[in-house]
Amino acid sequence: QVQLVESGGGLVQAGGSLRLSCAASGRTFSTGAMGWFRQAPGKEREFVACMSWNGVNTVYADSVKGRFTISRDNAKNTLYLQMNSLKPEDTAVYYCAARKLYYPSQYNRAYDYWGQGTQVAVSS
Repeated sequence: QVQLVESGGGLVQAGGSLRLSCAASGRTFSTGAMGWFRQAPGKEREFVACMSWNGVNTVYADSVKGRFTISRDNAKNTLYLQMNSLKPEDTAVYYCAARKLYYPSQYNRAYDYWGQGTQVAVSS
């Protein structure tokens, strides 16, 4: 079993930056892909970014490409999401997810473990 705990959310003005962290515990996950998803009020959960365990393969949603950067530190069992040039439409609860397989995926159902989420609010 893997436990994922997100942190780093908060309120920021448009154009600002935040760095989300996701700490994993319970078992080693260094060979599995991880990703970030988000869910805005009244909307379905959507893909944000994902990466393979070694960082070779990364995928971003078009809406965040060039503004967000996903990274991971396997020694610390931690996944990160650096978010720059934030927009009001980035407001959502952000979730961290992990899967047992190497290849990253943009699909919710591909992930085996989920965190509880951290709120990000961007004011205009």
